[in-house]
Amino acid sequence: MKKNPAHAGDGEHTGATPDGSAAAGEATGAEERVRELEAALAVKEAEAAANWDRFVRERADLENYRKRVQKEKDELLKYGNESLIMEILPIIDNMERALAHSGEESQAAVIEGVRLTHGLLLAALKKFGVVPLEVAPGTPFDPTFHHAVHQVESAELPPNTIAEVLQGGYLLNDRLLRAALVVVAVAPKNAG
Repeated sequence: MKKNPAHAGDGEHTGATPDGSAAAGEATGAEERVRELEAALAVKEAEAAANWDRFVRERADLENYRKRVQKEKDELLKYGNESLIMEILPIIDNMERALAHSGEESQAAVIEGVRLTHGLLLAALKKFGVVPLEVAPGTPFDPTFHHAVHQVESAELPPNTIAEVLQGGYLLNDRLLRAALVVVAVAPKNAG
């Protein structure tokens, strides 16, 4: 059996009333929905504008921060050694005084003045983390801290120990700044 398609008036409800009020209700509902969407859109546009304004300000702040950090970095590189130099200047003054009086005083006084000046200079460098390496004849040779420039045969010193220190080495905050230049003792060759 075949079913006939439904026709209007066959008992189905279409939602339309004879006076057309359903269409008017739908139009009113659609207009209200459009107003709601327009209001939501206005809120979102205001939020987007506020976010954009915040982004632009943050971007400007970031750029100003970068410029300020670069300026501070440049000044640090240019004037970073100022406190070290201020510590060394009085030592230079003392050396100049010692040189000016070297003809008037005995040689022992000049030597004592140089010793004192050397101590002041080491103390000034220590304030900035620079300390001399402890190197003396008889100390075992360590290529990490010592640079051997020569070998010398020695019966008095054990082989592979320091025989002479030519130039002192220094550490900067526990890191090697300059290796000590040393002469290393080796066992004497047997003459036969």
